[in-house]
Amino acid sequence: MNEIDVFCKNNQQRKPYLPGTTLLDVACDRQVKLGSQTLGAYVNNELKELSYRIYAPVTVEFIDISNPDGMRVYQRTLTFLLQKALKDIFPKHTLIVQHSVSKGLYCEVSNDGEELTIAQINRLEQYMHKLVAENIPFIKKKIPSEDAIKLFEANGFHEKVLLLKTRPRFYTSVYFLDNYADHYYGPLLPSTGFLKTFGLVSYYKGLLLMFPRSDEPDKLENIVIQNKMFEIFQENLEWNRILGAYSVGRINDAIKQNRFGELVKVNEALHEKKYASIADMISQRKDVKIILIAGPSSSGKTTTAKRIAIQLKVAGLNPVIISLDNYFVDRQFTPKDEKGDYDFESIHALDLNLLNEQLNSLLEGKTVLIPKFSFHTGKRYYDNEKLTVGAKDILIIEGIHALNPKLTEHIDNKRKFRIYASALTSIALDSNNRIPTTDNRLIRRIVRDAQSRSYSALDTIRRWQSVRNGENRNIFPYQENADVMFNSSLVYELSVLRILVEPLLLKIPPTELEYAEAIRLLKFISYFSQADIKDIKQIPPTSVLREFIGFSSFSY
Repeated sequence: MNEIDVFCKNNQQRKPYLPGTTLLDVACDRQVKLGSQTLGAYVNNELKELSYRIYAPVTVEFIDISNPDGMRVYQRTLTFLLQKALKDIFPKHTLIVQHSVSKGLYCEVSNDGEELTIAQINRLEQYMHKLVAENIPFIKKKIPSEDAIKLFEANGFHEKVLLLKTRPRFYTSVYFLDNYADHYYGPLLPSTGFLKTFGLVSYYKGLLLMFPRSDEPDKLENIVIQNKMFEIFQENLEWNRILGAYSVGRINDAIKQNRFGELVKVNEALHEKKYASIADMISQRKDVKIILIAGPSSSGKTTTAKRIAIQLKVAGLNPVIISLDNYFVDRQFTPKDEKGDYDFESIHALDLNLLNEQLNSLLEGKTVLIPKFSFHTGKRYYDNEKLTVGAKDILIIEGIHALNPKLTEHIDNKRKFRIYASALTSIALDSNNRIPTTDNRLIRRIVRDAQSRSYSALDTIRRWQSVRNGENRNIFPYQENADVMFNSSLVYELSVLRILVEPLLLKIPPTELEYAEAIRLLKFISYFSQADIKDIKQIPPTSVLREFIGFSSFSY
């Protein structure tokens, strides 16, 4: 039998193997050294599980949990282990995977409203460790989709059945762990023995599934209390129930039944109601003169600021927007990162003393000369623009550092109202598979970058990890400082964004490292039925989605 050539990028070595050799066999043979255990591999820049068999010459790069794809493989497999354990020891209980919060994955487990006790959760965790010790293999089988649907109907996976019916395919991949079966939307690990680190914690009405740290895989993430974040997720789950669209299958079914326009109208009305509610909260706090709005990339915070400004005018106030870009220090004083490059995302890239001094002067009724900043020369200048804050005026400051206490540390807290905006996707692929909010924002950004900034999908994906690192440093640690949170996600948006993002992702060639992410996003977005053009026309010009797809009545 002819051997096939395998090039391993991790050690830059090439070696022939027999056809049918698994990636796990290659990793063991080549003694690939990573920071932690090998969890998957890129085969010709496409993510594959370790049980994948090689039948043609390939280039392989093995990954561990420090890689986002490696972390996703681990989390996905661990969720399957949790489902299997629950079914074994509490067969009458149902698991619903809801959303990421407090550094874990929040799940609700109930039996006709009866929740698990702390003792039962501890028992469930101990049983999961038992399954890990037994090192049971995960078996992947490709079966006719009609058989998969019957299997999942028998298991009570109604949302999964609806999704498969609204995404017709001849065959469906089904994973088995002993006698338990499920469908997943990405690779799993070869066996339970790989899942060495995890934890279960009682949380609200359910539990948190805790994952390893990406930098220290033998340690769990520390729980970060995020009560406000949890509440906004719960609010949007209630919205989804009102809309009857809490899973992708139900959204697809709404499109099939020509009810997509209704989804748009009701969802936009819920957004408008929330904007008005926030404006009412601000207007009732008579001491508030400064509104601070922060949020991660592609969260829709700019549209959020503009729509809240409109509602403030309805309440009789006059919003005045102050751009933090005006307060950059001269380039020579900009801090540098560990690579020696200018760190424009650092809060110390802003002249905090001048900002606080001018804000206090404005609050005292004084007139200030607003600075401007030239990105061309890297210097501050003035063009005689003056600002005075009257009795009905209220300042709006939007930016990544808006919720960082250092930004306005010399301003009395009672004068400030803080808003955190993000696209916190609360719909799910099905009851066992959530949609990461990061994917929603990345798809938004790819579409907007292509339309308004002439960036390719390759450019956007290549920059994304750097963007995420900045968010982890400058935004997420301060999100719970908000007085109120706003979820800018729309249940219908990915059915619209699919039309625009697919052609952009398909342009990324397989020779690029970012090809793996493009393939992952293409598979994910393919589960959404495309909205009809006539339905897209019903999206209001003030919708947050217009910030990304165009034809907004706001200027950006």
